[in-house]
Amino acid sequence: MKAVILAGGLGTRISEETGIRPKPMVEIGGKPILWHILKIYSQHQINDFIICCGYKGYLIKEYFANYFMHTSDVTFHMQENRMEVHQSVAEPWKVTLVNTGENTGTGGRLRRVAEYLKGEKEFCLTYGDGVADIDITSTVDFHRKHGKLATVTAILPPARFGSLNVEGTSVSEFQEKPQGQGGWINGGFFVLSPKVIDEIHDDYWMFEQEPVRRLTEKQQVEAYFHHGFWQAMDTLRDKHRLEDLWATGAAPWKVW
Repeated sequence: MKAVILAGGLGTRISEETGIRPKPMVEIGGKPILWHILKIYSQHQINDFIICCGYKGYLIKEYFANYFMHTSDVTFHMQENRMEVHQSVAEPWKVTLVNTGENTGTGGRLRRVAEYLKGEKEFCLTYGDGVADIDITSTVDFHRKHGKLATVTAILPPARFGSLNVEGTSVSEFQEKPQGQGGWINGGFFVLSPKVIDEIHDDYWMFEQEPVRRLTEKQQVEAYFHHGFWQAMDTLRDKHRLEDLWATGAAPWKVW
């Protein structure tokens, strides 16, 4: 089974980091967040990835082209023009990197990799900036059982601010960032039939807008409810939170 990763956006809300690299290459614990996402899928035996590149996509290509340089110790035998790799850890990944344009919508990016999905009954899709302790295997099983074209993972994000329950002027309950005050939202981990690409008619379309609305009208979208950890890296504050979780050994998405 294949997983498509949307990794081409500009990442303007975290411009402190994305001025020099694409958002999927922003590091958490010394590894690009893209690496963390691939590791999540790999734990569920999904190792064939199609990465939709755009903004500064060459940096993603260079990372995988020099993967051993990033992950292993090396010795350069200068006179022999030879490199020796030590303690190399080979991931079981097949990674296809596709230039899908800098200003293409998420739907357009998916449309541009359609040729790499020929013959697939279903595939996974997610964004290159979010991690979760989601059970990918269960989402795929759920998708196959309901038989419709699209499964979206629904999550309950924590509220940005704390909440107060007040009786008169007395605070009866104080909750710091309670879970799910705003209701279920798109968690970004999809399982899809390649037929959904037929609903994308323009490279500038966002997959989450017109195509998903059309699929919803046709009653072809089901929600898989994820009650565990989920975090998108939209801002520098989000990055710092993920860094802190990783540094303290309390990263819930680290299932490997």
